[in-house]
Amino acid sequence: MLRGRDLATVRDQLGREPTVPFTVVARCAPGHPLVIGNATRDADGTPFPTTFWLTCPDAVRAVARLESAGGIRESNERYEADPVFRAAVDAAHAEAAAERDRLEPGAGGWGGVAGTRRGVKCLHAHYANHLAGGDDVIGRWVARQVEPIHPDAPDRPVAAAIDQGTNSTRLLVLAAGDPPVELARDLVITRLGQGVDASGRLHEDALARVDATITRYARRARALGASRIVVGATSAVRDAANRDAFVDLVARATGAPATIIDGEREAALSFAGAVGALDLEPGPVVVMDIGGGSTEFVVGDVAGRVTDAVSVQLGSVRMTERHLHDDPPTAMQLAELRDAVAAVLATVRVPVADARTFVAVAGTAVTVQALALGLDRDDPDVIHGSSLTVDDAAAVADRLARMPRAARDALPAMPPGRGEVIVAGAVILHEAMRRWGRDRALIAETDILDGLGFEALGVR
Repeated sequence: MLRGRDLATVRDQLGREPTVPFTVVARCAPGHPLVIGNATRDADGTPFPTTFWLTCPDAVRAVARLESAGGIRESNERYEADPVFRAAVDAAHAEAAAERDRLEPGAGGWGGVAGTRRGVKCLHAHYANHLAGGDDVIGRWVARQVEPIHPDAPDRPVAAAIDQGTNSTRLLVLAAGDPPVELARDLVITRLGQGVDASGRLHEDALARVDATITRYARRARALGASRIVVGATSAVRDAANRDAFVDLVARATGAPATIIDGEREAALSFAGAVGALDLEPGPVVVMDIGGGSTEFVVGDVAGRVTDAVSVQLGSVRMTERHLHDDPPTAMQLAELRDAVAAVLATVRVPVADARTFVAVAGTAVTVQALALGLDRDDPDVIHGSSLTVDDAAAVADRLARMPRAARDALPAMPPGRGEVIVAGAVILHEAMRRWGRDRALIAETDILDGLGFEALGVR
C-alpha cells in the first residue's frame, strides 16, 4: 500500500528522490514507512536487484552499527563453516528470488537477497526481507540485535487480520491506539475461487498460491510484533466441498484456526470496517461489498448498527467464469452478463433504495474509482471518502470491456491479477447504482479486512 504522503516521507528518509516505483510493505510503531517493496525495474527499465529496502533512518542507523561491528564478516565466516547455517541462508536467497519471480516472471534469476545467491552481502537487506515476511535467518538475527527500533514508543498490543476472498488474499497488521496504527496492509491476487463455481472444490494450484501468501503474511505479522493472527474466509471457501484443505493450511501457516465467515457476518464486518472510517451524514447507510464470489448489501446507521443485510451469489470471478469467455468479451457476452447481474440484483430484498448514503467497498470499487480519477495507482489518501458518479462507473465499465486483458493488466492503476475479472466487477457496480437510481457512490478503502482487524485488537 502506498499513500500519497508516503512519497514525500520516503524521499525525506532516503535523502533523495526514489529511482524505483515502490509500495510501503511495513511501518514503524509511529506509523511512518519502515520497509518499502521495490519494483523489479527502475524507471528506465533497468533490473533492480533489491526487492525490500529499509527506509526508517533509526532502523538504518541501528543496522549500520551492527555492520560496523563486523556483522557481515562474522555471518560469512559462519556461512563457510556451518553447513546447516549455510543451507538456511541459501534458502533465504532462493525464497527471495521466488518472490521477485512472482512480481516479474524470470526476474528470480537476478539473485536473492540484495541480488546475491550465496553468503551475506547486506544486513539491511536481510532485515528488510525478514520484516517483509521472508524466512530469513540473517534477518531474524539482526532483529534480535537491534529491536526495538524506537525504544521510547509506547508498548502497545499488535494484532493481524488476513481476509481470504475468492479473488485475493489480504493482510492488515494493527497496533492498538485511538485510532489503531496501521503497520502493514497488503494484497495479493491468489484466485482461490478458481473453478469453484463449476466444480464445487478448491483447486490444488489455487491452494498452493494461497498457502505461500498466507505463510509469508504470518511471518510478516509476527516480525512486526503481532501476538494474534485471525484469518477469515468468505465465499470461495464457504462454497467448497474440500474447505478443510484451506483450514489445514491456515493452521500450519499461522498456528491459529481459520474462521469460515457466513454471509451475514461478512456483511456486518464489511459494514463496520467501512462506516467506522467514514465521516457520514446522519441517516440510513447501505454498504455494497463486491467480492469474487459474492456481493453483500448491508443497511445500517452511522453508528455502525446493522439493521438488514443480504449476501447474493454475485461476484467478479463467478460472473467472469460464467459469462465472459472471449478476450475482449463480445457484445453478446456483455449483454448476457448485464442480464444475469440484473436478475440477481432483483432478488435483493434489503431496503437499498431507502438509504441516504450508498457506500461501495473492496477492490473492484477502488480500482474503478482510481481509473475514473485518472490515477496511476490506488492512493487511499485520494480515493477513500471520494464519490464515484454513475456516469463515470458506466464509462469505466465500457472502457474496460473494450480492452483485451493484456491492455487492462497494463493500466498503472490495475493491481496485478485483477485485470482478468475487473470487467464483471465494474458491470456489477454500475448495474447496482443504476438499479437503485444512485447518482453517486461513496468509495471506502476500508471493509471486511478492517472489521476483522478491529475484532482482533478487541476494538468495536
